Amino acid sequence: MAWEKRLITARERRTRLVAAAGVLGGVLAVTALGGTSNAATGGNDAGNHPKSQARVDQAAAQDASDAQIKITPRQGARNVGINDPVKVAVSNGKITKVTMIAVATGTEIPGTLSEDGTSWKPNGRLERATQYQVAADAEDAKGRSVTGNATITTVSPAGDFLGRVSPQDGSTVGVGMPVTVNFAKAISDKAAMESKIQVSSSSGQRVVGHWFNDDRLDFRPENYWKPGSTVTVKLNAHGVQKTVTFKIGRSQISTVDARTKQMTVVRDGKTIRTIPISSGSPEHPTYNGRMVISEKFGQIRMNGATVGLTKKDGKPAYDIADVPHAMRLSDSGTFIHGNYWSADSVFGKVNTSHGCVGLKDVKGGGDGRQPAAWFFDHSMIGDVVIVKNSDDKTKLAPDNGLSDWNMPWSEWVAGSATG
Repeated sequence: MAWEKRLITARERRTRLVAAAGVLGGVLAVTALGGTSNAATGGNDAGNHPKSQARVDQAAAQDASDAQIKITPRQGARNVGINDPVKVAVSNGKITKVTMIAVATGTEIPGTLSEDGTSWKPNGRLERATQYQVAADAEDAKGRSVTGNATITTVSPAGDFLGRVSPQDGSTVGVGMPVTVNFAKAISDKAAMESKIQVSSSSGQRVVGHWFNDDRLDFRPENYWKPGSTVTVKLNAHGVQKTVTFKIGRSQISTVDARTKQMTVVRDGKTIRTIPISSGSPEHPTYNGRMVISEKFGQIRMNGATVGLTKKDGKPAYDIADVPHAMRLSDSGTFIHGNYWSADSVFGKVNTSHGCVGLKDVKGGGDGRQPAAWFFDHSMIGDVVIVKNSDDKTKLAPDNGLSDWNMPWSEWVAGSATG
């Protein structure tokens, strides 16, 4: 079971649609929560007596719903045929809600729930070259809820050489957002393809491409984009012409110090807030390095089994269905998110998570005064989050999410096929 989100309030739904405008395609609900390769945050019981991580995980697992949601096609599927079956199915429970949205426009796709409440499918066929987000809620016989989600992208028209470009056309993103081109198939002549893609900034910054593999090409300047600038991406190949333009918003760079257990939020060069945090425990330290927010979720599910954290009986070590104010920092599962299950004394004092960065929050995430809610509301896709002084010795890979900025500029330029 992968991480799963639930859109509960109108505020959360608006947040998702805004966030999706700059989201990297195909990374909505992957399979981890930890900064290294593990997942979730734990902590102390309410009150003054510490509770072990194992007891926190056990309590979360006991609250897990028996209902299980399966979305077809799977999360991250690309080149989905417009007539291919899209289906939400639940076992050991009933579906209570399904929302399917075209990301670029925010248009909700109507669908039909089966009479027995165990399956749902959209009415009619899908559009070509379109990214869709599917979010589903279900309950088991005891009324315990479960959520599921997936992002899928339909096949492009014949002759279209691109799979997906991000950010979305017309979006506004943070200073750390690279341009990412994910090709529908492996590119053999990289120099020829790269020469057909021009990326420029109104700031005059030099922008260079870097191939991470045969089907991913990213572009960025040497330093973060200039706030207020406009970036234009022009593509012209195989008779296909495409222009994507997006704006760079204000600069926000937040630095998490795992040693002091504080996060400093800097907006346009001025510190606007310092927030107590709890990062990865000594057993599961958070990655050091520069990461970029790629997705925002008002609420998301985190399940230990998705990253191999299980008990002896095979059940997940934890299964937290309603982690609030979650923002993805890496594809391998690093998130910065709200934590309502730890005592106040944890934040700023103890690192307790399986690799994520936790901020104080309340269950349901409905209190806008909480640090996690404040940071969520004041962050956008493309904002930079730096982690330092963590015990982790693993080097954060630049292609792990949008971690491009961890690669030295000389090495970045060397990865261009056009010199």
